[in-house]
Amino acid sequence: MKPILLASSNAGKIREMRTLLNAHGYTVYGQDEQGIKGAEESGSTFVENALLKARHAAAISGMASLAEDSGLCVPALQGVPGLFSARYAGPGATDAENNQRLLEQMRALTGASRAAYYIACMVFMESADDPAPIVAQGFWMGTIGKTLQGKGGFGYDPLFWPLGGARSAAEWTLAEKNQLSHRAHALRRLLAMLQERQAPQPLSESD
Repeated sequence: MKPILLASSNAGKIREMRTLLNAHGYTVYGQDEQGIKGAEESGSTFVENALLKARHAAAISGMASLAEDSGLCVPALQGVPGLFSARYAGPGATDAENNQRLLEQMRALTGASRAAYYIACMVFMESADDPAPIVAQGFWMGTIGKTLQGKGGFGYDPLFWPLGGARSAAEWTLAEKNQLSHRAHALRRLLAMLQERQAPQPLSESD
């Protein structure tokens, strides 16, 4: 098994990603397990924040690092909560507080205006000096419900209804989410690119 540091302190994200990474031959270490404090998320996009987190974790640990930045975006609200999904109701806000604020902001919205999507951006770096980080994104389309439903998942899962589904994301099992979620799509794309980069390339006849 190959070691990899996951630059996250979010237990829900680590749980989802560890299952998929273990299946691809990686032993996952969370940054908290290594005594690493998270990087300041000062970027203006999900990609920038993921790069900051991956570089920070790799520099301190000396390990190959994988960082993820994700959030929920509501087009009718100009993309918010977006980058501030984890602190939508203020610094240190709980999931319940963030969900309640989103419900309040969307109270007057109906039909297609309640469309939303989860986005996950992942960055893999072999080291803090890796000149070619691998970057992958995944999306999960859906709508925002008018009431909380389900006890599983985390974040906005009790309000997020995946497109075409009859249940909120908080009613999905971990195995189901690891097939169709934004995080699952992003991680599969990243692992495919990582495998391509690490695979030996055949020489051409001219070589």
